[in-house]
Amino acid sequence: MRIPPRESDLVESMRRREFIRHAVAGTVVTAFGGLYYLAGDELTRQARAQTLPDGRPRLPPGQRVIEALEPMGGDPGDPRPSVFRLRVHGEVERPMELDFATLLTHPQVEQHADVHCVTGWSVLGATWTGIQVAHLAKLAGIRAGVKHVVFEAAHGYTANVPIDEALAPDVLVAHKLEGRALTRPHGPPARALVPSLYFWKSAKWLTGIRFTLRDEPGYWEIRGYHNHADPWLEQRYA
Repeated sequence: MRIPPRESDLVESMRRREFIRHAVAGTVVTAFGGLYYLAGDELTRQARAQTLPDGRPRLPPGQRVIEALEPMGGDPGDPRPSVFRLRVHGEVERPMELDFATLLTHPQVEQHADVHCVTGWSVLGATWTGIQVAHLAKLAGIRAGVKHVVFEAAHGYTANVPIDEALAPDVLVAHKLEGRALTRPHGPPARALVPSLYFWKSAKWLTGIRFTLRDEPGYWEIRGYHNHADPWLEQRYA
């Protein structure tokens, strides 16, 4: 007797298929009433044929497309929203500390963004929900001369981002992925999202956003990774 699939399995299957449909246009086909999606190599080939509005290839060099984020390790922080605190501090006029409930009262942005890991994988068109870092910066009132943002995370992890890139509209304090709360491997309850740079800059288990007058290389930068981390320039290592 055929055992019917669990409802959770059906939901997950539908979610994955919908994700791939949005990830690379034209890679999902219908045949005999069923959906079939093309393998990762074909997704990568299709992505390489696409361009961004500024003319760059959608897929940076040396990357391959996968379906969903890989858990990339790191020492986990506390995932409970009840204990979450986010400090917005440094060179600001109005330092703040936000709990999770307060964070959710600020304007929420839902956006589709590609992310690129220094190890060579990319996820295209993922849907993220969160608060723009630029919004928090405006509330805090950053001072003249600020050059960098330092994302602070659990166990002392930091990642440095130039101020103009950190304040881009697509840079978020993200708390949802594909409409769901972040799961444990991906840094809940909130993480940074900096799509224009390699994914190690998108610090997980976020605890602080600090505005600085000078550059302060972060955890991976002082261990030999590139200080800027532009995927299209393959800035992987110093």
